[in-house]
Amino acid sequence: MTKRPLLPLLPLLLPILLAGLCVASPVWAASPAPEPTLGGALASLSGDGKPLSLSLQLLLLMGLLTILPSLLLMMTSFTRILIVLSILRQALGLQQTPPNQVLVGLSLFLSMFVMQPVISRINMQALGPYQAQQIGIDKAVAVTGHELHGFMMAQTRRTDLGMFAKIAHAQPFASPQDVPFSILVPAFVTSELKTAFQIGFLIFLPFLIIDLVVATALMSLGMMMLSPTIISMPFKLLLFVLVDGWALTMGSLAGSFQVS
Repeated sequence: MTKRPLLPLLPLLLPILLAGLCVASPVWAASPAPEPTLGGALASLSGDGKPLSLSLQLLLLMGLLTILPSLLLMMTSFTRILIVLSILRQALGLQQTPPNQVLVGLSLFLSMFVMQPVISRINMQALGPYQAQQIGIDKAVAVTGHELHGFMMAQTRRTDLGMFAKIAHAQPFASPQDVPFSILVPAFVTSELKTAFQIGFLIFLPFLIIDLVVATALMSLGMMMLSPTIISMPFKLLLFVLVDGWALTMGSLAGSFQVS
């Protein structure tokens, strides 16, 4: 019986492995279009055209796992969601409520909700057929890369993409699919940071107005020694609860992503 690679035992690592291979490989970084091939990479490492043994595959995966989780977070909606929630907590004047663990967990699950269409297509077109031995690992990784590439391109600003393409001295791309991951990933992260701060600014404005009103009222009453934050925090919490702030924030964040 032919041995199957280690990857079918860990199906969730396929998008992570793709991210690391697309970003770390200098050959793909120089190519105009990402065409990830895991089999060829393993064959070149073995030197005799044969795939690496199971133990060496395990060693390779364990080495990649040190950097791949961070790459995966940078290629999904996690960054935007976490930054907006952190700014919201700061705008409310709450230092550790909700705690960081709650914000990170909420960001992860909301990211899974946003990425659900992409994950479903990867499962149906790549992971499922690969586990059923209908396609090879090269085809599965290529399909996964195509889906992630499409999601990231939909969120990336053309100005950020053009900036990194200019820095890399890349030739004009005929289509969005021709943009390599070496240019798309930093452009995507830059766009996500800019969008997150724009949303955070809009969230911060009403709470800032409350702080100004409270500070002006205390100043007019001569209570300059009383911290305005202590007085304004209950009003900010009341406003946030009355408008159902958590539902509005989560719905707005989920709706801010262009997912086909």
